[in-house]
Amino acid sequence: MRLFSLKDEIALVTGAGSGIGQGIAIGLAEAGADVALFDIPASKGLEGTARAVEEKGRRALIVTGDVVDGASLTAAVEKTEQTLGPLTLAVNCAGIANAAPAEDMPFEQWKRMLDVNLTGVFLSCQAEGRAMLGRKRGAIVNIASMSGSIVNRGLTQAHYNASKAGVIHLSKSLAMEWVDRGVRVNVISPGYTLTPMNKRPEVAEQLKAFAAGTPMARIATVEEMVGPAIFLLSPAASFITGVDLLVDGGFECW
Repeated sequence: MRLFSLKDEIALVTGAGSGIGQGIAIGLAEAGADVALFDIPASKGLEGTARAVEEKGRRALIVTGDVVDGASLTAAVEKTEQTLGPLTLAVNCAGIANAAPAEDMPFEQWKRMLDVNLTGVFLSCQAEGRAMLGRKRGAIVNIASMSGSIVNRGLTQAHYNASKAGVIHLSKSLAMEWVDRGVRVNVISPGYTLTPMNKRPEVAEQLKAFAAGTPMARIATVEEMVGPAIFLLSPAASFITGVDLLVDGGFECW
């Protein structure tokens, strides 16, 4: 359907080497977009993501760097525009997760979480927004988490929860700053999803409990985040900005 088509759009996806970022990058290509794939140089999945994008008949561009480095993000946007064309879409998925009791958490662990998960999203949006605002056209989706709105039972991750709450409010703030300048900013907040992050030792043993605590009684797949991203980036969502879209199997209803 034309409303959900991303044909000939140019997208940048951070965290495209694995998990939700990888799934969304491939999904955007299937919807018609050419996709620049951003992740750290050590990412082992970027080549596979690029091949999958090209198998959908779209162009792929690998750009590497770190989301805590604004200069590398600016360079990635510039290379994207030089190679693929004017940037019109972005999805910011890069992030980390770990756990530690708040009373014992080293400051560096707290700082690293906020640097990557929150400052990294800000710097990504800043670089992407600068390109889009000049043309008064663009849409950005940031990946937060339902942990930005609720506190997960049994997990000691105050730093992670705080970072994701920050992503939600940052996105709403940017949406309002840019609302009359042609750039929409929205959020997807996944529930428990089977990504590499949720295969961590401290989480893996609790997956059954997480599923039992979700009204839909299961864990989401990465693929179930693709449709919401396409929707929020597409013409079908042209009157939607500043929204935090929960994709949590009904978890927050309980």
